[in-house]
Amino acid sequence: MSAVLTGAGRALPATLDQDAAWEGFFAGHYAGVRAARRVFAGSGVRRRHTVANPLDEDISGWSTGARMQRYVQEALPLGKQAVAAALDEAGLAPGDVGLFAVATCTGYATPGLDIRLASDLGMPPGLQRLLIGHMGCYAAIPGLAAVGDYVEARSRPAVLLCCELTSLHVQPPVGELDQVVAHALFSDAAAAVVLEPGARGRRLAGVVARTDSSTADHMTWDVTDLGFRMGLSPRVPDVLSRHVGDVVDELLAGAGLRVEDVAGWAVHPGGPRILDVVRDCLGLAEADLATSRHVLAEHGNCSSATVLLVLEELAGVDGPVVAMAFGPGLTLYAALLLPA
Repeated sequence: MSAVLTGAGRALPATLDQDAAWEGFFAGHYAGVRAARRVFAGSGVRRRHTVANPLDEDISGWSTGARMQRYVQEALPLGKQAVAAALDEAGLAPGDVGLFAVATCTGYATPGLDIRLASDLGMPPGLQRLLIGHMGCYAAIPGLAAVGDYVEARSRPAVLLCCELTSLHVQPPVGELDQVVAHALFSDAAAAVVLEPGARGRRLAGVVARTDSSTADHMTWDVTDLGFRMGLSPRVPDVLSRHVGDVVDELLAGAGLRVEDVAGWAVHPGGPRILDVVRDCLGLAEADLATSRHVLAEHGNCSSATVLLVLEELAGVDGPVVAMAFGPGLTLYAALLLPA
C-alpha cells in the first residue's frame, strides 16, 4: 500500500525580530564588514526562532562540546512537541509507530534524539529507528523516501522528525561574507510528519535526487572547535539553475504530469535568490512561491525542517504538490505528493 502523509506538527522556540537581531547583536559582531547590513536587509527574513538569543547571550566563543550539551537540552522538548502534534493530527498513539526517523545536522549525542524521544513519548521497545545526520537543508526529502519505503514494505506507520538548532552555531566575527549570509538566514525549528499505509491524505508518489559533485565545495558545513561553520558560495543559485528543470521533469514524468499540473510548490527557501532561480527555471508565477517566501519571512531558513513547514502550510491545496530542497553536495532532492 502507498505511504500517505496523515499528520504534521511543528515546535518553534522564541521568536526573534530580524531588525532587532541586527541592531542588538550582529551590527556590532560584523562592524568591520561593510556589506553586512545589506545582507541582513536583503535576506527575505522578518522574524526567526532561536533557542540561543544573541540579544541575551553571546555563544560565539563556546566550545563544540558546550554547544552539543545545549543542543540536547533544547532539542528534546521541541522534538517531543512536534512529534506529539503530528501523531495527534494523524489520530495515532506512540505505540502504533513502527519506524521513527530523525534528521538533524546541528547537534549530535549518543544516545540520540531518536532513542531519548522514543522512550519519552512511549513508543514501543521494538521500534525501528533511523538517524539521518549531516545532510543539511535537503534531509527531509530523503527522510520521507526512507520512511515511505518502510511504510509500503511493512504496512506500519512511521514518523519523521527534522530538528535543527542553527542558533547554537553562531561563529566568532570574521570578514567572510558567507558567514554573514548564514547568520542572516538561519533559524531554529522542529517539524514532524506521520506516514501511514493506504490512508487518506497525500501519498508519496515519487522522489528524485541529483548531486553535482563537481561543485561540492560550494556548500559546506564543517565541524570546528567552535561549533559548526557554514561555507556558502554565491554561485549556488547558478548551479541549481542547471539542474532544477531536469529534476522536476523527471519527477513529474513518472506520474504523467507537467509543471502546469502542479497545484502546490513547497520549495525550500534557502534564500530569495534560490526561490527566484526555481521560479524562473520552471516558468512559475510568483504566486506559486508565495508560501515558501512567507515561511522564509516568518521563520527563516530552518535547514531540514523548513520544507516540512512549507508543506504543512500547503495542507489545504487540492492537487499534486512538489516538495523540493537543496544542500551540500551540491544536491537537489524533489518529492511528488498526490491526493490519496
